[in-house]
Amino acid sequence: MSTKDFVEKDYYKVLGVPKDATEAEIKKAYRKLAREYHPDANKGDTQAEERFKEISEANDVLGDPKRRKEYDEARALFGNGGFRAGGPGAGGTFNFDLGDLFGGTQAGGGAGAGGFGGGLGDVFGGLFNRGAGAGTRTHPRRGQDIESEVTLSFTEAVDGATVPLRMSSQQPCKACSGTGDKNGTPRVCPTCVGTGQVSRGGSGSFSLTDPCVDCKGRGLIAENPCEVCHGSGRAKSSRTMQVRIPAGVSDGQRIRLRGKGAPGERGGPAGDLYVVVHVDPHPVFGRKGDNLTVTVPVSFTEAALGGEVKVPTLGGPPVTLKLPAGTPNGRTMRARGKGAVRKDGTRGDLLVTVEVAVPKDLGDEARSALEAYRKATEGEDPRAELFQAAKGA
Repeated sequence: MSTKDFVEKDYYKVLGVPKDATEAEIKKAYRKLAREYHPDANKGDTQAEERFKEISEANDVLGDPKRRKEYDEARALFGNGGFRAGGPGAGGTFNFDLGDLFGGTQAGGGAGAGGFGGGLGDVFGGLFNRGAGAGTRTHPRRGQDIESEVTLSFTEAVDGATVPLRMSSQQPCKACSGTGDKNGTPRVCPTCVGTGQVSRGGSGSFSLTDPCVDCKGRGLIAENPCEVCHGSGRAKSSRTMQVRIPAGVSDGQRIRLRGKGAPGERGGPAGDLYVVVHVDPHPVFGRKGDNLTVTVPVSFTEAALGGEVKVPTLGGPPVTLKLPAGTPNGRTMRARGKGAVRKDGTRGDLLVTVEVAVPKDLGDEARSALEAYRKATEGEDPRAELFQAAKGA
């Protein structure tokens, strides 16, 4: 990502959230957009693919509190290409020489082109992947983050599962050991002096940086380009990884596995692997947070007279619940410890909702019994209180 992109792209607008959005709001907006524009759901749609990349990029910045803070600070400093300060004039934005502010180091001198002599220079050095004293050494490069998806059954999501994930990413080319040169002897790029970045003229002594076009940001140029990777030092590679999905994950949850992404270059750390989890529905059970839900039909006599009813559990033996006499339709009871696994290893509860089953066909004996019951309760009106409340409202 170039400095220009980092400063000028409005990631809040990309995700459709306000600048004061909470982490939860950012995560919710990302999940919704990622599912809508994911390439698997938009086969052959290049615009959707680009939109998905833009959404992922925005989430990588705003979803990380440290990077979000750096991004907000950079956006505050660089309004529309100029330095924002509370000085005179409409909007308080004007351009001036920042040499004194950053320790007097001018572009092209001191600690390298566009370098800073300490102070805020350290902040911008980390933010824009530059630092004082770059010299001619090549810097380690962090590997790319990889995003994948996995679909679990309802039971696997509740209990956890180990699943194979096949991923494709850019890895160091094996033919040239990642150097890009078939002889393994690339030279330092003379344009960027091995930094992989070049400065663009800015206001006063301050300049922005972009990846070097001659070495494509690597800091090295292959005199004899590798025939496999054509001098890039990277080659597409596929691998299968066994990933443990923790118990209790929910549909749409995004799991971050640090260091499981693409390998870095020149000793740089590996990127991260992000796994978006999808959960198939269950024909019997539902879920509310750490609790599972189930609807159990009961007969009219069981609801009216009370009794004991057996209730199925997920992956375990059934439990028996005592049904009080006069249980109304829709009442929910609780079977403790029969729900989903929590983060601390304990389990939530199973919420059992009673549904009174009305028989479609009645035998002669059953019909006679119900007719006798209706005659015995002829003076009772279950809707009397309803009409009385309606009149008093």
